[in-house]
Amino acid sequence: MVDPSYELDRLTYEPSHHSQDSCTTSSSYEPQNSYLTSRSSEPHIPSITRTTRTRKTRFVCVSDTHNGVANGSFKLPPGDVLIHAGDLTNQGNYAELEKSIKWIEDADFEAKIIIAGNHDITLDPPFYSQYGLYFHKQNPQDINKCQELLDRSPSILYLNHEAAEVSLASPTGPHTTFRIFGSPFSPAKGMWAFGYPQSDASKRWDDIPLDVDIVLTHTPPKYHCDERNDRVAAGCEYLRQALWRIRPRLAICGHVHEGRGAEIIQWDLGSSNIKFKENGVVRWEDPGKDNKKMSHIDLTSKGRIGGAAFKNDGAFGDWENQPLGSTASTSNLTTSIASGLPLLPEEGTKDKKKWHRNNSIAKMAISNVAKTSLAIPEEILSPARGQGGVPPSLRCDVEALCGRMGRQETCVINAALMASSWPHGKGRGRKKFNKPIVVDIDLPVWEEVVS
Repeated sequence: MVDPSYELDRLTYEPSHHSQDSCTTSSSYEPQNSYLTSRSSEPHIPSITRTTRTRKTRFVCVSDTHNGVANGSFKLPPGDVLIHAGDLTNQGNYAELEKSIKWIEDADFEAKIIIAGNHDITLDPPFYSQYGLYFHKQNPQDINKCQELLDRSPSILYLNHEAAEVSLASPTGPHTTFRIFGSPFSPAKGMWAFGYPQSDASKRWDDIPLDVDIVLTHTPPKYHCDERNDRVAAGCEYLRQALWRIRPRLAICGHVHEGRGAEIIQWDLGSSNIKFKENGVVRWEDPGKDNKKMSHIDLTSKGRIGGAAFKNDGAFGDWENQPLGSTASTSNLTTSIASGLPLLPEEGTKDKKKWHRNNSIAKMAISNVAKTSLAIPEEILSPARGQGGVPPSLRCDVEALCGRMGRQETCVINAALMASSWPHGKGRGRKKFNKPIVVDIDLPVWEEVVS
Protein backbone atom coordinates (compact mmCIF):
# COMPACT_ATOMS: atom_id res chain seq x y z
CA MET A 1 0.00 0.00 0.00
CA VAL A 2 1.29 3.45 -0.84
CA ASP A 3 1.37 6.03 1.95
CA PRO A 4 -0.97 8.92 1.11
CA SER A 5 0.58 12.36 0.81
CA TYR A 6 -2.30 14.71 0.40
CA GLU A 7 -3.67 17.39 2.71
CA LEU A 8 -7.31 18.18 3.30
CA ASP A 9 -9.16 21.16 4.62
CA ARG A 10 -12.90 21.04 5.29
CA LEU A 11 -14.80 23.92 3.77
CA THR A 12 -18.26 23.11 5.15
CA TYR A 13 -19.51 21.22 8.17
CA GLU A 14 -18.11 18.55 10.46
CA PRO A 15 -18.88 15.16 8.92
CA SER A 16 -19.96 12.16 10.98
CA HIS A 17 -16.98 10.13 9.81
CA HIS A 18 -13.23 10.68 9.99
CA SER A 19 -10.15 8.82 8.92
CA GLN A 20 -8.53 7.89 12.24
CA ASP A 21 -5.44 5.79 11.71
CA SER A 22 -2.90 7.84 9.81
CA CYS A 23 -4.05 11.41 10.05
CA THR A 24 -3.80 14.23 12.53
CA THR A 25 -6.87 16.29 13.34
CA SER A 26 -6.00 19.93 13.79
CA SER A 27 -7.57 23.36 13.56
CA SER A 28 -4.50 24.66 11.75
CA TYR A 29 -3.19 23.71 8.36
CA GLU A 30 0.54 23.06 8.09
CA PRO A 31 1.86 21.61 4.84
CA GLN A 32 4.26 18.72 5.35
CA ASN A 33 5.84 16.10 3.14
CA SER A 34 3.61 13.47 4.75
CA TYR A 35 -0.09 14.21 4.82
CA LEU A 36 -2.28 15.54 7.59
CA THR A 37 -5.95 16.41 7.67
CA SER A 38 -7.51 19.50 9.13
CA ARG A 39 -11.20 19.30 9.86
CA SER A 40 -13.40 22.08 11.16
CA SER A 41 -17.10 22.71 11.71
CA GLU A 42 -16.70 26.18 10.22
CA PRO A 43 -15.06 27.28 6.96
CA HIS A 44 -11.60 28.73 7.41
CA ILE A 45 -8.70 29.74 5.23
CA PRO A 46 -5.81 27.26 5.22
CA SER A 47 -2.27 28.55 5.63
CA ILE A 48 -1.45 27.92 2.01
CA THR A 49 -1.84 30.07 -1.05
CA ARG A 50 -2.55 29.28 -4.67
CA THR A 51 0.15 30.60 -6.94
CA THR A 52 -0.33 31.75 -10.52
CA ARG A 53 1.75 28.78 -11.66
CA THR A 54 -0.07 25.67 -12.79
CA ARG A 55 1.00 22.09 -13.26
CA LYS A 56 -0.59 19.09 -14.92
CA THR A 57 -2.50 16.89 -12.51
CA ARG A 58 -3.89 13.51 -13.56
CA PHE A 59 -7.26 12.26 -12.30
CA VAL A 60 -8.33 8.66 -12.86
CA CYS A 61 -12.13 8.57 -12.69
CA VAL A 62 -14.29 5.52 -12.02
CA SER A 63 -17.86 4.92 -10.91
CA ASP A 64 -20.38 2.11 -10.62
CA THR A 65 -17.85 -0.66 -10.12
CA HIS A 66 -20.54 -2.80 -8.41
CA ASN A 67 -18.18 -5.19 -6.60
CA GLY A 68 -15.66 -5.14 -9.42
CA VAL A 69 -12.03 -4.81 -8.36
CA ALA A 70 -8.95 -3.25 -9.91
CA ASN A 71 -6.57 -5.67 -11.64
CA GLY A 72 -9.45 -8.09 -11.93
CA SER A 73 -12.56 -6.59 -13.49
CA PHE A 74 -10.65 -3.57 -14.83
CA LYS A 75 -7.21 -1.97 -14.78
CA LEU A 76 -6.32 1.39 -13.27
CA PRO A 77 -3.94 3.61 -15.26
CA PRO A 78 -1.37 5.51 -13.18
CA GLY A 79 -2.29 8.97 -11.94
CA ASP A 80 -2.17 11.46 -9.09
CA VAL A 81 -5.76 11.29 -7.83
CA LEU A 82 -8.29 8.44 -7.92
CA ILE A 83 -11.95 9.49 -7.99
CA HIS A 84 -14.85 7.08 -7.40
CA ALA A 85 -18.35 8.47 -8.05
CA GLY A 86 -20.34 5.86 -6.12
CA ASP A 87 -21.99 2.46 -6.35
CA LEU A 88 -18.99 0.57 -5.06
CA THR A 89 -21.27 -2.38 -4.31
CA ASN A 90 -24.51 -4.06 -5.39
CA GLN A 91 -26.35 -3.95 -2.06
CA GLY A 92 -23.88 -2.45 0.39
CA ASN A 93 -23.34 -5.38 2.74
CA TYR A 94 -20.22 -5.52 4.90
CA ALA A 95 -18.37 -8.05 2.76
CA GLU A 96 -19.01 -6.06 -0.42
CA LEU A 97 -17.84 -2.80 1.15
CA GLU A 98 -14.76 -4.43 2.66
CA LYS A 99 -13.78 -5.85 -0.72
CA SER A 100 -14.27 -2.51 -2.49
CA ILE A 101 -12.46 -0.43 0.10
CA LYS A 102 -9.54 -2.86 0.07
CA TRP A 103 -8.80 -2.42 -3.63
CA ILE A 104 -9.13 1.36 -3.35
CA GLU A 105 -6.74 1.45 -0.38
CA ASP A 106 -4.25 -0.68 -2.29
CA ALA A 107 -4.38 1.56 -5.37
CA ASP A 108 -1.20 3.58 -5.93
CA PHE A 109 -2.46 7.18 -5.92
CA GLU A 110 -1.49 10.21 -3.90
CA ALA A 111 -5.14 10.94 -3.05
CA LYS A 112 -8.22 8.71 -3.24
CA ILE A 113 -11.60 10.43 -3.03
CA ILE A 114 -14.91 8.56 -3.04
CA ILE A 115 -18.63 9.03 -2.56
CA ALA A 116 -21.39 6.46 -2.12
CA GLY A 117 -24.18 5.71 -4.57
CA ASN A 118 -27.74 4.48 -4.42
CA HIS A 119 -26.63 0.81 -4.25
CA ASP A 120 -24.39 1.40 -1.21
CA ILE A 121 -27.44 1.21 1.03
CA THR A 122 -25.78 0.63 4.42
CA LEU A 123 -24.03 4.01 4.14
CA ASP A 124 -27.45 5.73 4.25
CA PRO A 125 -28.62 4.99 7.84
CA PRO A 126 -32.12 6.55 7.55
CA PHE A 127 -32.81 4.54 4.41
CA TYR A 128 -31.40 1.29 5.82
CA SER A 129 -33.33 1.55 9.08
CA GLN A 130 -36.54 1.69 7.07
CA TYR A 131 -35.84 -0.60 4.12
CA GLY A 132 -32.77 -2.65 5.01
CA LEU A 133 -34.65 -5.87 5.70
CA TYR A 134 -36.04 -5.87 2.17
CA PHE A 135 -32.46 -6.42 0.99
CA HIS A 136 -30.88 -8.40 3.81
CA LYS A 137 -33.72 -10.41 5.37
CA GLN A 138 -31.59 -13.35 6.49
CA ASN A 139 -28.52 -11.33 7.37
CA PRO A 140 -29.22 -7.76 8.57
CA GLN A 141 -26.11 -5.61 8.37
CA ASP A 142 -24.57 -3.55 11.16
CA ILE A 143 -24.49 -0.07 9.62
CA ASN A 144 -22.00 1.17 12.23
CA LYS A 145 -19.48 -1.51 11.27
CA CYS A 146 -20.03 -0.73 7.59
CA GLN A 147 -19.36 2.95 8.24
CA GLU A 148 -16.26 2.11 10.29
CA LEU A 149 -14.67 0.59 7.19
CA LEU A 150 -14.48 4.12 5.79
CA ASP A 151 -13.86 5.87 9.11
CA ARG A 152 -10.75 3.77 9.73
CA SER A 153 -9.31 3.93 6.25
CA PRO A 154 -5.94 5.67 6.42
CA SER A 155 -5.88 6.71 2.77
CA ILE A 156 -9.45 7.33 1.57
CA LEU A 157 -11.29 10.65 1.71
CA TYR A 158 -15.01 9.85 1.86
CA LEU A 159 -17.31 12.79 1.10
CA ASN A 160 -20.94 12.71 2.18
CA HIS A 161 -22.53 15.88 0.76
CA GLU A 162 -19.61 18.05 1.86
CA ALA A 163 -16.57 19.87 0.55
CA ALA A 164 -12.84 19.63 1.11
CA GLU A 165 -9.67 21.28 -0.10
CA VAL A 166 -6.98 18.85 -1.23
CA SER A 167 -3.35 19.92 -1.57
CA LEU A 168 -1.03 17.29 -3.00
CA ALA A 169 2.18 17.31 -1.01
CA SER A 170 4.28 14.42 -2.27
CA PRO A 171 7.79 15.55 -3.29
CA THR A 172 7.38 13.47 -6.45
CA GLY A 173 3.87 14.72 -7.25
CA PRO A 174 2.53 17.86 -8.95
CA HIS A 175 2.18 19.82 -5.66
CA THR A 176 -1.15 21.24 -6.79
CA THR A 177 -4.34 22.12 -4.94
CA PHE A 178 -8.05 21.90 -5.68
CA ARG A 179 -11.40 22.22 -3.95
CA ILE A 180 -13.96 19.45 -4.33
CA PHE A 181 -17.56 18.86 -3.28
CA GLY A 182 -18.84 15.29 -3.12
CA SER A 183 -22.41 14.02 -2.73
CA PRO A 184 -24.00 10.55 -3.00
CA PHE A 185 -27.53 11.79 -3.76
CA SER A 186 -29.55 11.14 -6.91
CA PRO A 187 -33.21 11.65 -7.90
CA ALA A 188 -35.39 9.15 -6.07
CA LYS A 189 -36.41 6.20 -8.23
CA GLY A 190 -37.46 2.90 -6.73
CA MET A 191 -36.30 1.63 -3.36
CA TRP A 192 -32.67 2.73 -3.29
CA ALA A 193 -30.49 4.80 -0.97
CA PHE A 194 -29.66 8.51 -1.07
CA GLY A 195 -32.72 9.40 -3.13
CA TYR A 196 -34.36 12.82 -3.01
CA PRO A 197 -37.75 13.99 -4.31
CA GLN A 198 -37.86 16.68 -6.96
CA SER A 199 -39.28 19.11 -4.41
CA ASP A 200 -36.00 18.96 -2.45
CA ALA A 201 -33.60 19.07 -5.39
CA SER A 202 -32.96 22.80 -5.66
CA LYS A 203 -32.26 23.25 -1.96
CA ARG A 204 -29.97 20.21 -1.90
CA TRP A 205 -27.65 21.47 -4.64
CA ASP A 206 -27.59 24.98 -3.16
CA ASP A 207 -25.21 23.43 -0.60
CA ILE A 208 -22.36 23.33 -3.13
CA PRO A 209 -19.86 26.16 -2.49
CA LEU A 210 -19.36 28.45 -5.47
CA ASP A 211 -15.56 28.26 -5.31
CA VAL A 212 -15.08 24.51 -5.82
CA ASP A 213 -13.00 23.24 -8.73
CA ILE A 214 -14.63 19.80 -8.89
CA VAL A 215 -18.20 18.68 -8.27
CA LEU A 216 -18.40 14.94 -7.61
CA THR A 217 -21.94 13.53 -7.62
CA HIS A 218 -23.46 10.13 -8.20
CA THR A 219 -26.16 11.52 -10.47
CA PRO A 220 -25.32 13.26 -13.73
CA PRO A 221 -26.76 16.68 -14.53
CA LYS A 222 -29.77 16.71 -16.83
CA TYR A 223 -29.00 16.30 -20.56
CA HIS A 224 -25.29 15.68 -20.01
CA CYS A 225 -23.96 12.11 -20.07
CA ASP A 226 -27.29 10.90 -18.69
CA GLU A 227 -29.12 9.22 -21.57
CA ARG A 228 -30.42 5.71 -20.96
CA ASN A 229 -31.00 3.05 -23.59
CA ASP A 230 -34.66 4.06 -23.76
CA ARG A 231 -33.55 7.59 -24.76
CA VAL A 232 -34.64 9.11 -21.45
CA ALA A 233 -32.42 11.83 -19.96
CA ALA A 234 -32.16 10.54 -16.39
CA GLY A 235 -30.01 13.29 -14.84
CA CYS A 236 -31.01 16.05 -12.43
CA GLU A 237 -32.06 19.42 -13.87
CA TYR A 238 -31.46 21.21 -10.59
CA LEU A 239 -27.90 19.93 -10.52
CA ARG A 240 -27.43 21.30 -14.04
CA GLN A 241 -28.71 24.67 -12.84
CA ALA A 242 -26.33 24.58 -9.88
CA LEU A 243 -23.45 23.85 -12.27
CA TRP A 244 -24.33 27.01 -14.24
CA ARG A 245 -23.79 29.02 -11.08
CA ILE A 246 -20.66 27.19 -9.92
CA ARG A 247 -19.11 26.36 -13.29
CA PRO A 248 -16.50 23.95 -11.87
CA ARG A 249 -13.62 22.74 -13.96
CA LEU A 250 -14.83 19.14 -13.65
CA ALA A 251 -18.22 17.60 -12.88
CA ILE A 252 -17.65 13.88 -12.30
CA CYS A 253 -20.58 11.47 -11.99
CA GLY A 254 -21.88 8.00 -12.82
CA HIS A 255 -25.20 6.28 -12.03
CA VAL A 256 -26.50 6.12 -15.62
CA HIS A 257 -24.26 3.40 -17.04
CA GLU A 258 -25.22 3.98 -20.67
CA GLY A 259 -24.26 7.65 -20.32
CA ARG A 260 -20.58 6.83 -19.81
CA GLY A 261 -18.46 9.41 -21.61
CA ALA A 262 -17.60 13.10 -21.41
CA GLU A 263 -18.46 16.46 -22.88
CA ILE A 264 -17.59 20.10 -22.34
CA ILE A 265 -20.42 22.49 -21.56
CA GLN A 266 -19.86 26.01 -22.88
CA TRP A 267 -21.83 28.28 -20.56
CA ASP A 268 -23.72 31.37 -21.71
CA LEU A 269 -22.94 34.09 -19.15
CA GLY A 270 -24.37 37.01 -21.09
CA SER A 271 -28.04 36.20 -21.58
CA SER A 272 -30.37 38.31 -19.45
CA ASN A 273 -33.51 36.60 -20.71
CA ILE A 274 -32.94 32.85 -20.34
CA LYS A 275 -32.03 31.16 -17.08
CA PHE A 276 -29.11 28.73 -16.86
CA LYS A 277 -28.35 28.96 -20.56
CA GLU A 278 -25.67 27.03 -22.43
CA ASN A 279 -23.89 28.17 -25.57
CA GLY A 280 -23.10 24.68 -26.73
CA VAL A 281 -21.57 21.29 -26.01
CA VAL A 282 -18.36 19.74 -27.30
CA ARG A 283 -18.49 15.95 -27.35
CA TRP A 284 -15.49 13.84 -26.38
CA GLU A 285 -14.46 11.03 -28.67
CA ASP A 286 -12.98 8.19 -26.63
CA PRO A 287 -9.46 7.42 -27.95
CA GLY A 288 -9.53 4.15 -25.99
CA LYS A 289 -12.62 2.68 -27.61
CA ASP A 290 -12.09 -0.87 -28.91
CA ASN A 291 -8.31 -0.73 -28.51
CA LYS A 292 -5.61 -0.85 -25.84
CA LYS A 293 -5.21 2.93 -25.47
CA MET A 294 -6.34 4.89 -22.43
CA SER A 295 -9.69 6.62 -22.36
CA HIS A 296 -7.98 10.00 -22.07
CA ILE A 297 -9.15 13.61 -21.86
CA ASP A 298 -6.50 16.33 -22.15
CA LEU A 299 -7.70 19.62 -20.63
CA THR A 300 -4.22 21.08 -20.18
CA SER A 301 -3.00 24.13 -22.06
CA LYS A 302 -1.52 21.79 -24.65
CA GLY A 303 -4.73 19.84 -25.10
CA ARG A 304 -7.39 20.55 -27.67
CA ILE A 305 -10.96 19.28 -27.58
CA GLY A 306 -13.04 20.54 -30.44
CA GLY A 307 -10.02 22.50 -31.67
CA ALA A 308 -9.87 24.90 -28.71
CA ALA A 309 -8.21 25.12 -25.30
CA PHE A 310 -10.28 24.46 -22.17
CA LYS A 311 -11.64 27.71 -20.73
CA ASN A 312 -11.89 27.67 -16.96
CA ASP A 313 -9.47 29.56 -14.73
CA GLY A 314 -11.09 28.42 -11.46
CA ALA A 315 -11.42 31.99 -10.15
CA PHE A 316 -12.98 32.18 -6.68
CA GLY A 317 -14.77 35.48 -7.35
CA ASP A 318 -14.83 38.66 -5.30
CA TRP A 319 -18.49 39.07 -4.41
CA GLU A 320 -19.33 39.51 -0.75
CA ASN A 321 -22.89 39.65 0.54
CA GLN A 322 -23.26 43.19 1.84
CA PRO A 323 -26.48 44.62 3.29
CA LEU A 324 -28.59 45.78 0.41
CA GLY A 325 -29.00 49.52 0.41
CA SER A 326 -25.74 50.03 2.31
CA THR A 327 -23.72 53.23 2.10
CA ALA A 328 -21.65 51.86 -0.77
CA SER A 329 -22.39 54.07 -3.73
CA THR A 330 -23.87 52.72 -6.92
CA SER A 331 -22.93 55.77 -8.94
CA ASN A 332 -19.68 54.21 -10.13
CA LEU A 333 -21.62 51.13 -11.12
CA THR A 334 -24.03 53.22 -13.16
CA THR A 335 -21.35 55.20 -14.97
CA SER A 336 -18.68 52.56 -15.49
CA ILE A 337 -20.83 49.54 -16.27
CA ALA A 338 -24.44 50.43 -16.86
CA SER A 339 -23.52 53.05 -19.45
CA GLY A 340 -21.76 50.35 -21.42
CA LEU A 341 -24.58 47.85 -21.29
CA PRO A 342 -24.92 46.12 -24.63
CA LEU A 343 -28.28 45.89 -26.32
CA LEU A 344 -29.27 42.38 -27.23
CA PRO A 345 -29.51 41.89 -31.00
CA GLU A 346 -33.20 41.08 -30.77
CA GLU A 347 -33.82 44.42 -29.06
CA GLY A 348 -33.15 46.37 -32.20
CA THR A 349 -29.45 46.91 -32.74
CA LYS A 350 -28.37 46.53 -36.35
CA ASP A 351 -24.65 46.77 -35.78
CA LYS A 352 -23.80 43.20 -34.76
CA LYS A 353 -20.04 43.86 -34.64
CA LYS A 354 -20.56 46.77 -32.25
CA TRP A 355 -22.84 44.62 -30.09
CA HIS A 356 -20.28 41.84 -29.78
CA ARG A 357 -17.55 44.39 -28.97
CA ASN A 358 -19.63 46.09 -26.26
CA ASN A 359 -20.71 42.76 -24.86
CA SER A 360 -17.08 41.71 -24.43
CA ILE A 361 -16.29 44.98 -22.66
CA ALA A 362 -19.26 44.51 -20.37
CA LYS A 363 -18.15 40.99 -19.43
CA MET A 364 -14.69 42.30 -18.56
CA ALA A 365 -16.31 44.96 -16.39
CA ILE A 366 -18.24 42.33 -14.43
CA SER A 367 -15.08 40.35 -13.87
CA ASN A 368 -13.08 43.29 -12.57
CA VAL A 369 -15.61 45.52 -10.84
CA ALA A 370 -14.89 46.34 -7.21
CA LYS A 371 -16.95 44.62 -4.55
CA THR A 372 -18.16 47.90 -3.08
CA SER A 373 -19.60 48.89 -6.43
CA LEU A 374 -21.89 45.90 -6.35
CA ALA A 375 -23.81 46.72 -3.19
CA ILE A 376 -26.92 47.19 -5.28
CA PRO A 377 -30.06 48.54 -3.55
CA GLU A 378 -32.87 46.07 -3.12
CA GLU A 379 -35.19 48.00 -5.39
CA ILE A 380 -32.67 47.60 -8.24
CA LEU A 381 -31.56 44.01 -7.72
CA SER A 382 -34.21 41.41 -8.44
CA PRO A 383 -34.27 38.24 -6.32
CA ALA A 384 -34.28 36.20 -9.54
CA ARG A 385 -31.22 33.98 -9.88
CA GLY A 386 -29.49 32.04 -12.57
CA GLN A 387 -29.35 34.58 -15.38
CA GLY A 388 -26.47 36.43 -16.92
CA GLY A 389 -26.24 39.96 -18.17
CA VAL A 390 -24.46 42.87 -16.57
CA PRO A 391 -25.38 44.70 -13.31
CA PRO A 392 -27.69 46.38 -12.66
CA SER A 393 -29.68 44.09 -14.94
CA LEU A 394 -32.69 43.05 -12.89
CA ARG A 395 -32.06 39.36 -13.44
CA CYS A 396 -28.28 39.26 -13.11
CA ASP A 397 -26.90 36.61 -10.75
CA VAL A 398 -24.17 38.87 -9.41
CA GLU A 399 -22.80 36.38 -6.88
CA ALA A 400 -22.27 33.74 -9.56
CA LEU A 401 -20.61 36.10 -12.03
CA CYS A 402 -18.61 38.73 -10.16
CA GLY A 403 -14.91 38.02 -10.60
CA ARG A 404 -15.75 34.59 -12.05
CA MET A 405 -16.16 35.25 -15.76
CA GLY A 406 -13.13 33.07 -16.48
CA ARG A 407 -15.19 30.03 -15.52
CA GLN A 408 -16.60 29.62 -19.02
CA GLU A 409 -16.62 25.85 -19.46
CA THR A 410 -17.15 22.67 -17.44
CA CYS A 411 -16.09 19.17 -18.43
CA VAL A 412 -18.77 16.64 -17.42
CA ILE A 413 -17.46 13.09 -17.01
CA ASN A 414 -19.67 10.05 -16.51
CA ALA A 415 -17.13 7.46 -15.37
CA ALA A 416 -19.45 4.44 -15.04
CA LEU A 417 -17.38 1.26 -15.37
CA MET A 418 -20.25 -1.22 -15.40
CA ALA A 419 -21.37 -1.23 -19.02
CA SER A 420 -24.79 -2.85 -18.50
CA SER A 421 -27.78 -1.62 -16.50
CA TRP A 422 -29.08 -3.20 -13.31
CA PRO A 423 -29.43 -6.18 -12.86
CA HIS A 424 -25.90 -6.48 -14.18
CA GLY A 425 -25.29 -9.38 -16.51
CA LYS A 426 -28.55 -11.14 -15.63
CA GLY A 427 -29.53 -13.16 -18.69
CA ARG A 428 -26.86 -11.32 -20.66
CA GLY A 429 -23.81 -13.42 -20.03
CA ARG A 430 -20.63 -12.12 -18.46
CA LYS A 431 -20.49 -8.63 -16.96
CA LYS A 432 -18.73 -6.08 -19.13
CA PHE A 433 -16.66 -3.21 -17.77
CA ASN A 434 -15.66 0.06 -19.39
CA LYS A 435 -12.22 1.60 -18.97
CA PRO A 436 -11.55 4.28 -16.35
CA ILE A 437 -11.54 7.81 -17.78
CA VAL A 438 -8.22 9.61 -17.34
CA VAL A 439 -8.27 13.41 -17.14
CA ASP A 440 -5.21 15.66 -17.35
CA ILE A 441 -5.84 19.23 -16.22
CA ASP A 442 -3.71 22.21 -15.19
CA LEU A 443 -4.22 23.12 -11.52
CA PRO A 444 -2.58 25.82 -9.39
CA VAL A 445 0.61 25.01 -7.52
CA TRP A 446 0.36 25.82 -3.81
CA GLU A 447 2.85 27.36 -1.41
CA GLU A 448 2.93 27.57 2.35
CA VAL A 449 2.10 30.98 3.78
CA VAL A 450 5.02 32.23 5.84
CA SER A 451 3.81 34.44 8.69
